[in-house]
Amino acid sequence: MVAGPHVRNACRRHLQDLKNGKIRGLVWDKAAASRAINFFPDVLRLNGGQFEGKPYVLHPSQAFRVGSLFGWKKSDGTRRFRRFYDEEGKGNGKSPLLAGIGLYCLVADDEPRAEVYAAASKKDQAMVLFRDAVAMVDQSPALSSRLTKSGGNPVWNLADLKKGSFFRPISSDEGQSGPRPHCALCDEVHEHRDARTVELLERGFKWRRQPLLCMATNSGSDRQSVCWQEHQHAVRVAAGTREPDEQFTFVGEVIDDETFAFVCSLDHDDQPLDNPECWVKANPLLGGTVQPSYLAGVVAQAKAIPGKLNNILRLHFCVWTEAETAWMSRPTLEAVLADFDVYEHSGEAVYLGLDLSATQDLTAVGYCVPTGRNQDGQPTYDAWIEAWTPGETLSQRALRDKVPYDIWAREGHLNVAEGRKVIGFDFVAARIAEMVGLFEVKCLAYDSYGFKRHFEPELDALGLTLETIEHPQGGKKKGATGLWMPGSKLELETLILEKRIRLLRNPVLISAIMSAATENDPFGNFWFSKRKAVNRIDALIALAMAVGAASSPGEASGLPEIHIW
Repeated sequence: MVAGPHVRNACRRHLQDLKNGKIRGLVWDKAAASRAINFFPDVLRLNGGQFEGKPYVLHPSQAFRVGSLFGWKKSDGTRRFRRFYDEEGKGNGKSPLLAGIGLYCLVADDEPRAEVYAAASKKDQAMVLFRDAVAMVDQSPALSSRLTKSGGNPVWNLADLKKGSFFRPISSDEGQSGPRPHCALCDEVHEHRDARTVELLERGFKWRRQPLLCMATNSGSDRQSVCWQEHQHAVRVAAGTREPDEQFTFVGEVIDDETFAFVCSLDHDDQPLDNPECWVKANPLLGGTVQPSYLAGVVAQAKAIPGKLNNILRLHFCVWTEAETAWMSRPTLEAVLADFDVYEHSGEAVYLGLDLSATQDLTAVGYCVPTGRNQDGQPTYDAWIEAWTPGETLSQRALRDKVPYDIWAREGHLNVAEGRKVIGFDFVAARIAEMVGLFEVKCLAYDSYGFKRHFEPELDALGLTLETIEHPQGGKKKGATGLWMPGSKLELETLILEKRIRLLRNPVLISAIMSAATENDPFGNFWFSKRKAVNRIDALIALAMAVGAASSPGEASGLPEIHIW
């Protein structure tokens, strides 16, 4: 079967554990796996549309998940996996699968007084999954005769009175305390506002011999969310490494022996808008619950209506888009990313943009070099960024922001001011002085924040004579020369879309661009919003300022005629 990198890694992990798991006290119980898999068609019935009343025959990818959860055990006979993270495209049966697992844990998992919960941050969200379970009970002669429903419309509890067990919805906004879950089912984790629901349930696991937490979701957009944290942990567990490469190469180290991960995703080079062959990687039930014709329709929408692109990539192709209304799509950005030596431009004209940091931000300098004109006579550019961050708090901020600052620093993409809690502007001024000696620095575009008071004295101390031009970062005012962020943002956007700029590949810049969101006024002026951005966009701000300075009218800045637009 065709599968994406993280599912392939889950399979590799399974095969490796079959071979070496006994050393760690792991036992593969094939009979237990088969019993759980067979419970679905033997006991459960599907509901809705063409599936109404049909036996729930698991797709092979679903059988792999169910079999893994209930077939892998510890040497004492208890369940190995206590946590299950499932991420796949919309319409691939996540909710019915979780409902079926919950019903199995309720009636067939040999747990006295089992408590099973369909959980969410809000009650109505929890009810979506629970209604699937109720419908399965209604369709199943075996379950409908055994379980007692409470409530009418809606049903709010399923009870196995003989065993003293129950299945019900629960939400963190109800302020409930004291649940003792045997099985907790969290659907649509990307919509959870915070980690409170998961924490509430896992606190009750101490009462259980072999509890199970199941989390299912589409890909999300908020990289500060509990869903992103669980996603990151899951893909690292499957790959067997805490520091996966871009391809998520399987390493096979034991990261977390109690978490089972099934994360559907595309491979790095897949193009879902152009190649239908990769669709199945994010949609394992393609041809079953998800029809190719339906996906072809949403792809056509993404191509025709750019504003829908990110949401379609996220929902249907498991692409973490960084922002629901992200400024730039990844394929568009990839078309202008390049690897080149900035020093090939030594002695040439360069325009700088400076974004000074507060204590928690990055300080960044953008560089933009005019490189000539294309065949249509339009100007072209090369551009790159440099960024600085305090060294003393590097690890803490990497953990807080869920961004690998430490890895970027090790790889030379991010400059670290060792031993400091804040960026020393002397570091940055010294670097600009170095660039003045290597390039013909035309001007430095700056925002008024901190520049006159803190940064200009550092330039003076180094004896630098440098033309500086004010460039506000918001959308409310223009600088004295007419520079402002709506104009610079539009110019950078046009250069990228028309492929008239080469951007030096740097993960700091890529993260900033893919995290960027915009704000606008009633007159159609757009600018980058640090408030709405998912991750820090200081590098993008500096780049846009440099591009704005390089492409601004000659009358305003004294720049050569080539830069008139």
